[in-house]
Amino acid sequence: MSEPAPTSRPSAPDQPSTPAPRSRARMLELVFPKDTNYLGTAFGGFVLSLMDKAASVAAVRHARGAVVTARMDGVDFRLPIRVGDAVALDAHVVKVGRSSMQVRVDVFRENMASGEQQLATTGFFVFVAVDEDGKPCPVPPLVEGAGNAEADDRP
Repeated sequence: MSEPAPTSRPSAPDQPSTPAPRSRARMLELVFPKDTNYLGTAFGGFVLSLMDKAASVAAVRHARGAVVTARMDGVDFRLPIRVGDAVALDAHVVKVGRSSMQVRVDVFRENMASGEQQLATTGFFVFVAVDEDGKPCPVPPLVEGAGNAEADDRP
């Protein structure tokens, strides 16, 4: 009888594992025709959905548990994002309360051929950490500089 296959790959001894950054998340997504309007630019709802996903990852990492989106505000669409562009998102927790977190999300449009990135959209999201019963629960304090160690590096 053979042994069951391992559920995850072990780390190589010469390659130590690195923990995920707390309070920060980055994503990259391509824009396809199905994501655009008749002008060939990304639907605002498509961009907002990506922003909510990136922000929620940053919030979950910070809270170390489940979160729910409570609010999104201050979303500014500055530049259109077109079919064939990449959407690079950088989300980081900027403020915490007892059970809530404010997350800033910067969205860059990237020309895939040149690699040039331009800030296209910025927004703020508020998340609340919840326990197993869906009730608000405390979150850790924000460590100064946490999540911003690479703030000048674009996604």
